[in-house]
Amino acid sequence: MRLGLKIGAHDLEIKLRKIREFLGDGHKVKIMVFFRGREMAHTELGYTLLDQIIEKLSDIAVIDQKAQLAGKNLSIAVRSNTNAKAKDTPRDSQAD
Repeated sequence: MRLGLKIGAHDLEIKLRKIREFLGDGHKVKIMVFFRGREMAHTELGYTLLDQIIEKLSDIAVIDQKAQLAGKNLSIAVRSNTNAKAKDTPRDSQAD
C-alpha cells in the first residue's frame, strides 16, 4: 500500500480499511511512504505517519518487518495478529 507524505485524513482512513481487508484475508501488507523532492529532508514525518498507522492497526496487526528507508521510500511490513483472532472466536465449551 503506497502512501504519500501529505495524505489527507479521509484518504488515510480508506487506505487503512483496505489494509484491514487484506489482513483479514490472511495476507501480509507492505506499507510504503514515498517522499518527493524536498520531503526527503523531513523523513521524521514519515516515521510519525507510520507510527500513527501502526497504532490504528494495533488491534489486528503486528509488525513483521521494521521500518527501513530505501532511496525515497520508507517501508514497513505488517501481518495479522493471530492472538487477536483467537480472542474474537467463541470457545466451544461456552456454546453448550
